[in-house]
Amino acid sequence: MRHNKHRASLGVTAPHRKAMMSNMAASLITHGRIQTTLAKAKALRPFIEKVITKAKKASLKVDRKDAIHLRRLALADVRDETAITLLFNEKYKDFSNRAGGYTRIYKLGPRAQGDAAEMALIEFVKADDPGYKRVKKESRTASVKAKHSDTQTAELPESSDSEAKA
Repeated sequence: MRHNKHRASLGVTAPHRKAMMSNMAASLITHGRIQTTLAKAKALRPFIEKVITKAKKASLKVDRKDAIHLRRLALADVRDETAITLLFNEKYKDFSNRAGGYTRIYKLGPRAQGDAAEMALIEFVKADDPGYKRVKKESRTASVKAKHSDTQTAELPESSDSEAKA
């Protein structure tokens, strides 16, 4: 059976995809944000969030062996020792008060030159960043009901006044 086998293939072989995810993750850790295609950004998000979770768990471990084990697991995914050192020593603090959702993707529109691929910006979200609150629009049915009730209340006094005068 092929349950739970879907991954974004990105049109490349598995070793190429592993290397690409590793390089993009190292760049994201080093620079904090990178610009790439939307498909690659969506594929990078779960990859990098699992590595960040390993860094957070390593910071909480009292036993040194467990922390080293988690660091080596992260190094197997992101094959850049300087990026992993930066993440495990400094950057993990940015995510200490955050329970997941460490990255944010902004859609930038199509690539201007070349293949017109949909571009995106992926960046880290700080622990104290509240994000944005979506303003709830009044639903169409609620606005129709409000208009309908306004017209009924406006008509009622007029009809009762005309009946009272007659």
